[in-house]
Amino acid sequence: MPAAKSQSAQPAATPAEPVTAILRQHAETQFATELAALAEADDRQRPPNWRLSPWAVATYLMGGTVGDTEISPKYVGQRRLMEVAIATLATDRALLLYGIPGTGKSWVSEHLAAAISGDSTLLIQGTAGTSEEAIRYGWNYAELLAKGPSMQAIVASPLMNAMAAGQIVRVEELTRIPADVQDTLITVLSEKMLPIAELGEEVQAVKGFNLIATANNRDKGVNELSSALKRRFNTVILPVPSQVDEEVQIVQKRVESLGRALELPAEAPALTEIHRVVTIFRELRSGVTEDGKTKLKSPSGTLSTAEAISVVSSGLALAAHFGDGSLSSDDLAAGVYGAIVKDPVQDAVVWQEYLETVVKERDGWRDLYRACRELG
Repeated sequence: MPAAKSQSAQPAATPAEPVTAILRQHAETQFATELAALAEADDRQRPPNWRLSPWAVATYLMGGTVGDTEISPKYVGQRRLMEVAIATLATDRALLLYGIPGTGKSWVSEHLAAAISGDSTLLIQGTAGTSEEAIRYGWNYAELLAKGPSMQAIVASPLMNAMAAGQIVRVEELTRIPADVQDTLITVLSEKMLPIAELGEEVQAVKGFNLIATANNRDKGVNELSSALKRRFNTVILPVPSQVDEEVQIVQKRVESLGRALELPAEAPALTEIHRVVTIFRELRSGVTEDGKTKLKSPSGTLSTAEAISVVSSGLALAAHFGDGSLSSDDLAAGVYGAIVKDPVQDAVVWQEYLETVVKERDGWRDLYRACRELG
């Protein structure tokens, strides 16, 4: 009895946690108001099992106004790319979002699934250890031993659930999955059915089912897609933002969103600081300064928009907890160095050269130069 009292006296985590305690809400929850407004105003034809018409999905992604509701842009870039991606999902072809790391492939994938199916959680995360069972189905071994093979003993994968419900399934980092496991998708994408050989059964896809995969060719450990699998996809390449202002806008919006989610007690970052981080990344990424006058060596990392978001967010946390709440060059220096110098020998040389030839000589950047030099 005393042990029971001791247990009951301890604060227990209850499942009824307030929504605000969740670190990262799913897209369909975070933007529920926008999705509801679009659904109410949407009078265009919808493909089978779609929550919104293709036009409304595009509006949800690119932003706009519906009635009194402002739809925030989820993707900043060419509208035509999103229209091609949405149109692909309205056909029997799967969609492959391709590009270097940090171009928003996963972000677009999640919001497409949320707008089309109302559920972005049917997800297979690709890794070097992803098995065929994770894509097709597994077995409940207790049920299997007790009653033998049956449909009740099957543990359905997100892919199987999406096929049965007529929804979108997402496969993240497809090229991280071993090649022989990748090819498990060929039958599903070609025949729209998943065979269950052990039972002589099959799961047929309901109308509305489709697949969004993301992939890049820059990370170590990439497994190239077979030509047979590539033919089952329509590929949309997501490029890095073409204009510096466009990239600054993306970083600003995502940092502000993360700051609210993490409840950082800091001021919104000044556009000046975001612009400096984005400029550094763009110049080192392209190997030339903005004015085209100075050629630069590029580091081994990708220096993507996602990394710029991470640097500014980390700087904001430093400013909030160890500074005056206002983002400064001192708060950014460590994040910039960590993002650029992945190889302590090769990248350190690239960074030092850029620091001395570009940052030091640029008007208004002396504070950033000093902060980076003090960091060592």
